[in-house]
Amino acid sequence: MVAFTKGHGTGNDFVIIEDLDGELDLTTSRVQALCDRNFGVGADGVLRVVRSTAIPEGAALLTEEPAAEWFMDYRNADGSAVQMCGNGIRVFAHYLLRSGLATREPGSTLPIGTRAGVRDVMSSDTGYQVDLGRWRLAGGEPLARAQGLSVARPGLGIDIGNPHVVVALASDEELAGLDLNPAPLLDSTAAADANVEFVVPGEPLVRDGVGHVRMRVHERGVGETLSCGTGAAAAALAVRYWAGERAPHQWRVEVPGGVLGVRMFAAEDGEHVGLSGPAQLVYRGEIDLA
Repeated sequence: MVAFTKGHGTGNDFVIIEDLDGELDLTTSRVQALCDRNFGVGADGVLRVVRSTAIPEGAALLTEEPAAEWFMDYRNADGSAVQMCGNGIRVFAHYLLRSGLATREPGSTLPIGTRAGVRDVMSSDTGYQVDLGRWRLAGGEPLARAQGLSVARPGLGIDIGNPHVVVALASDEELAGLDLNPAPLLDSTAAADANVEFVVPGEPLVRDGVGHVRMRVHERGVGETLSCGTGAAAAALAVRYWAGERAPHQWRVEVPGGVLGVRMFAAEDGEHVGLSGPAQLVYRGEIDLA
């Protein structure tokens, strides 16, 4: 039997497994079984809590940040390993602190290893905020086709440690009419492995200096999810890019599972993007992975 904890960030839900010394053989089939909503626990993905020293990807990061004791080994529901998860890392940090595996002084940050590098998490008014690091335009402007859209729409490729394509729609009705269970089709092989976000800018776009956008997402390896943290950041970055130089650097992104905050800020190595939002632990249990 393996102990687990169920958690979520704005409805993006995860099965959390403690495997501190990296002894569990977390195969693709085991991840799929855990995430199965009919026969398993049910989740968008698995967060394995493992010491950075116990996993090659984590050990390599300790030269960058020796304080990154813990590594977030995130797997999508299909079992595929993922570089980064913005909602997942807030839930992961919340679990570390609640379980006593990590401590944090008020105002300090908690460094966590991921396949996209070390990410710093700290408390915020809404729960936790994470510095997602540098972002960049990537993947060009592929056309996206999705069920519910009569014609293909141009998207914008954005990389935030993992790849995204953001597509603007004209109205809430168009957004609501999408069927995102099947994966949207992209006409670019460079963006073929990307998460795809469909967004509608708020009306007005900016209120009290904060940009507003609504979003739905198809996550690779999962399907449509109630939220995607890095996707929310990509959506805000794309709408700011389209809006031009006078657009704000602080955004409120509405997703089906709630609201996330996104902030762009200058750093020594270029512009970073931050994500803030809630993290909750729902219940604990045991499951027979055999």
